[in-house]
Amino acid sequence: MYKLVALDMDGTLLNKDKKISSENYEAIQKARSMGVKVVLASGRPLKGILRYVKDLNLLDEDDYVIAYNGALVQNTRTGEVISKITMSIGDVEYLYNLSKKLDVNIHALTPDRVIAPRNSKYTQYEADSNDIPLEIVDFNSLDSSTTIVKIMFIDEPEIIDRVVANLPKEVYEKYTVVRSEGFYLEFLDKKVNKGAGVKTLAKALGIDKDEVICVGDAGNDIHMIKYAGLGVAMGNAFPEVKKIADYVTRTNEEDGVAHVIKKFILSQAS
Repeated sequence: MYKLVALDMDGTLLNKDKKISSENYEAIQKARSMGVKVVLASGRPLKGILRYVKDLNLLDEDDYVIAYNGALVQNTRTGEVISKITMSIGDVEYLYNLSKKLDVNIHALTPDRVIAPRNSKYTQYEADSNDIPLEIVDFNSLDSSTTIVKIMFIDEPEIIDRVVANLPKEVYEKYTVVRSEGFYLEFLDKKVNKGAGVKTLAKALGIDKDEVICVGDAGNDIHMIKYAGLGVAMGNAFPEVKKIADYVTRTNEEDGVAHVIKKFILSQAS
């Protein structure tokens, strides 16, 4: 019996309008009524997740959220932090210099805002979609007390394609590097990824990985899909995600999350 379901949001739980369908909502609530823990595991900052946590009523004393691609694991009701791993100002300086060499836009996420040396279409999208402030700052003179959670190259997909093809090998040695959207390339502390976040939470809850289902669609979901007892790719997932998944469900426009829950959890109870 599966005890924990970790769900990516964009491209997975949410449809193209960034909404949770009634089918997905109902399946999640039925699973919860059976005692199954449902956790949102997203690359988004905490604020960008919490409105969906509220929509799903994932606010019990033992409910949690995994944010920033695993950099933060936190109780949704009490605010208790299970795990938090951040980056340094030195990481910003290193990746900012690299962004200039590769001619790509960059921004960074702090616990409460997005900061950037200049605005761009996708930086504005980050701020607007997560309802967080955007601050233009000089990345060469950041306050040493600034907490950096993750750093991102953000640009047109063809530019990100070029950047990925030209990233120095040392970047992969220094950071976890994941592509969460065609226009997002993310850099996190080497110890951080969604799989590590789900593993940390499962351990805290006394749940074995064979009792875990993880569902996602993009490159930043690969670690948790590999970790899970049942790793599921969406029908709209990146090809490399489908390749490593145990099961491929329907697309996010076809209630793929509800399909997984019905097939592997609800049907087992009848």
